[in-house]
Amino acid sequence: MRTAVIYKSKTGFTKKYAEWISEELSADLFELPKVSAGILTDYDTVIFGGGLHAGGISGLKYITKNIGKLQGKKVIVFATGASPAREEIITEIKNKNFTAGQQKQIQFFYLRGGFDYNKLKAVDKILMTLMKMQLKKKKELTPDESGMLAAYDRPVNFTEKENINDLIIYVNS
Repeated sequence: MRTAVIYKSKTGFTKKYAEWISEELSADLFELPKVSAGILTDYDTVIFGGGLHAGGISGLKYITKNIGKLQGKKVIVFATGASPAREEIITEIKNKNFTAGQQKQIQFFYLRGGFDYNKLKAVDKILMTLMKMQLKKKKELTPDESGMLAAYDRPVNFTEKENINDLIIYVNS
């Protein structure tokens, strides 16, 4: 069984998980946008990972645009973000990023990553600064929002290799 791990990473959290997954599965590793859609037909299992940005999975269009090339293959998408892996968050991510049909074809995993404001590009920094300003205006913050505000000054990293275990088990099943 040939496996490809393809990822798009802005701050390194997704890249770290992609590397661990690739190592565990002896899979070929590709970074977007340095890979063409033509390679998809060469693999039995295709794993794609991207970071969450405003609830959207970065680079996911690579998979959804080429879903026809993935018929009959095991297709897995993982997303990384700073939020805890709660069921309501995972459901929200799936519903925002995949149609009902895609949810039947694509197995989704959420892997908690982190947040490092200093690693963001200028455009992302502007967007995140706007979000920070909105959060500061709120009278009451949720624990997640409080944690997010704190992370602007102190980067957080929740990546742990054991977080990939369920994904690895699924691929090997």
